[in-house]
Amino acid sequence: MRRPHVRWANRLALRSSRGFTLVEIMVALGIVAVALSTGFQAVGGLSNQAQRQSDALLGQLCADNLLTQMRLQKSLPGTGEHTQDCAQGGRVYQLSLTVQPTPNPHFVRADVAARRDGSKAYRVTALLRSSP
Repeated sequence: MRRPHVRWANRLALRSSRGFTLVEIMVALGIVAVALSTGFQAVGGLSNQAQRQSDALLGQLCADNLLTQMRLQKSLPGTGEHTQDCAQGGRVYQLSLTVQPTPNPHFVRADVAARRDGSKAYRVTALLRSSP
């Protein structure tokens, strides 16, 4: 016949070797879910930032190309607002050019804003020498 204290020890050993309880598993799953959610938010934020940075770079190229084209022309466009499209990197940007006079009659102020899907991607201002 077995002794009672040996039976108790065997039950305790059997119970501890069974594995995790449902509560422990649920807590672990909750922790993993919160960690994954935070990670996905961080990745989404980085993706959005990369998209904005790409838009700004391509918008800058469009705006700089327009200003360079204006510098190379013999005559500048008249004062006022002008718009045109610019294809860059597989995307289409809407350029709005505002030409304003300056106190010095030999220069004009040119503001170029590049927009994509209604949001401003880039803005640059330059002073251009007007033709004599």
